[in-house]
Amino acid sequence: MKLVVGTTWSDIIARVEECAVTATSLATLQKSIVDTLVALSPDCAWAGFYMLDPSDDRMLVLGPFNGAPTPHVRIPIDSGICGAAVAQDETVIVDDVNADPRYLACSLDTKSEIVAPIRAHGKPVGEIDVDSHRLAAFDGEDRRFFDRIARLVGDFMERRLLE
Repeated sequence: MKLVVGTTWSDIIARVEECAVTATSLATLQKSIVDTLVALSPDCAWAGFYMLDPSDDRMLVLGPFNGAPTPHVRIPIDSGICGAAVAQDETVIVDDVNADPRYLACSLDTKSEIVAPIRAHGKPVGEIDVDSHRLAAFDGEDRRFFDRIARLVGDFMERRLLE
């Protein structure tokens, strides 16, 4: 994923770490993350969080996002790329969403996607989902970056439960 000139992965991680310390809620942290991603990466056309529904651990519910509205505000974990990431408990990168039968179309402009599960207390509780208008926008470095972001969110959730 390309970043705005003068920005590094470390810059973004530092912003997220700072927000994870000062955020008053999970939603505040998540909104800060998606806004930062969209602002600092021309490849990030849409970024959002889907979290497991507390009353139905087989259903993902859309949380804070930045980008065009999506009709997919609830996604069963046995459906779509988002569902696959949580069900398999691993990051999924799709170079060409139109070639992947799991893709739930949100935008005709979306070409590639990365979804990283968020874990708290050793189990998946949600995910960060990022779409790009460029084919094959995400690689192994992006996987490590989004896995780190997901860990920071999961750590925040665990800390909040202890407070």
